[in-house]
Amino acid sequence: MLFITLPSGRRLAFVKPRIGENKFGGRSVTYMGIDTQKKWSRIESYGPKFVENIVQAVSRDILAYAMRTLSHCFICGHVHDELIIECDPWVSLDAICEQMGRTPPWLPGIELRADGYRDAIGAQSILNVYACLSTAKPL
Repeated sequence: MLFITLPSGRRLAFVKPRIGENKFGGRSVTYMGIDTQKKWSRIESYGPKFVENIVQAVSRDILAYAMRTLSHCFICGHVHDELIIECDPWVSLDAICEQMGRTPPWLPGIELRADGYRDAIGAQSILNVYACLSTAKPL
């Protein structure tokens, strides 16, 4: 197994990694997994693909941290970097954004910011809140 440990402590696992020959005759990392045909087979990868996996996994961990921070809210759903929250009209959108933009303790130094908007549906208010990663300060 090849493990990549994320800042949150969660690990990405790659089964039976090997250095093999890619379709262009060069060397690449391969591992076992589910291919595009939904079959267990050897998958070819390369450096930028591993970086993409890491970035997506860290983004998921940040959203999961925000969801735990907002566990007192009724989260109806989430899509990529957005949370959909159903709440009373008096709930402050700014307060929700401040809570969602909190930096996880396992990722010190990163600047997070959340923005959102409100849709009214009957007596309820639907908040659509999304997080933005700011790269103003280098890690």
